[in-house]
Order: sequence, then C-alpha cells, then structure tokens
Amino acid sequence: MRTGAVLDRSSLQRYLAATPPLVEGLPFPDQQLQPNGIDLTVRTVARLVGSGRLGAAPADRVLPHQEPVPFGAGWAVLPPGPYLVTLNEVLHLPTDVMALGRPRSTLLRSGVAVHNAVWDAGYHGRSQVLLVVYHPAGFAVERNARIVQLVFFTLVQPVDQGYQGAYQGRVWEEPEGLG
Repeated sequence: MRTGAVLDRSSLQRYLAATPPLVEGLPFPDQQLQPNGIDLTVRTVARLVGSGRLGAAPADRVLPHQEPVPFGAGWAVLPPGPYLVTLNEVLHLPTDVMALGRPRSTLLRSGVAVHNAVWDAGYHGRSQVLLVVYHPAGFAVERNARIVQLVFFTLVQPVDQGYQGAYQGRVWEEPEGLG
C-alpha cells in the first residue's frame, strides 16, 4: 500500500477486518462504507447549555453542560442552534493513519453544518461532532442517520507517539436521558 494516500474502499475493508478494526460499531456497514471513506452515524444529540472554557493549561478546560434532545419516534427535532452529536462508532486509528471528516451533502442542502476536529494517528475512542442548524425552519435527524464521512489518510511514516490528548479512549457516557 502506498503511504501518504487516501484509503480507498478495498483498503478500508482490510483495515476493518483487522484487530482491532479501524472502526467498530457500524450499524449499517454496507451503507456506511464509501469509495473514499466511512460514514459515521448519530448515537445521541445534546443541546449545549452554559459556556465552555479553554485555557492554556489542560486543567483550564471546561466543557458546557449538555441537555439531552429526545428522539421522539426515533427522530430528534432541532430548532436553529448548535448541538453536540455523539457518534455510534468507535475508532482505532493506527499510528500510520489519520482522518478528516466532512458533512454529508444532504446536511448542507438542508442548511445544517457539521464541524469537527482532526482525528490524529493513534486516536481511539467514540467521537463527537458539532452540528449547527442554520436553517430558520430547523431540522430533524433520525437516530443512526449517517451525518459525517471520515476520509482516512496513510502517513508517509508512522508517528513516534500517537494521540495522547484528553479525549483518548473516551466513550462519552451520555448524560441521563441521552442513551
């Protein structure tokens, strides 16, 4: 396999068959595996309440409180605003693979954006993304809907030390009412 390249569908299938798999917990693997990435799906949605804070020292990091958004009949109805979405899938990135995420195009066409950070080589855990509803009429999302596509890149060489940040290994225990 070439290094410094985007993983294609057959390469992704090999990584998914590894132990541990590149991504585990795919509710619909046949639908989620794309020609150039893997779609990740909605587990829970939370409204952000209060403010957050990010200081220079890790101890100065404070996340806002989360208020669960219920899935009435399987759907979360979202008025305009920001929401934290916890994804179903758990990632196990080797030290020679990193990922970038992009929103599914239906979201863009609906006036909704997804924002996320880089998935660094060596990261493992369940991820979260910021979903922002810009459309004044709001938006509804179904539990397990595919909302973001991760595109995986092989690095020219493995990193000496993979991701070691505060979110390594997190599975994001949801606040009461989100599960």
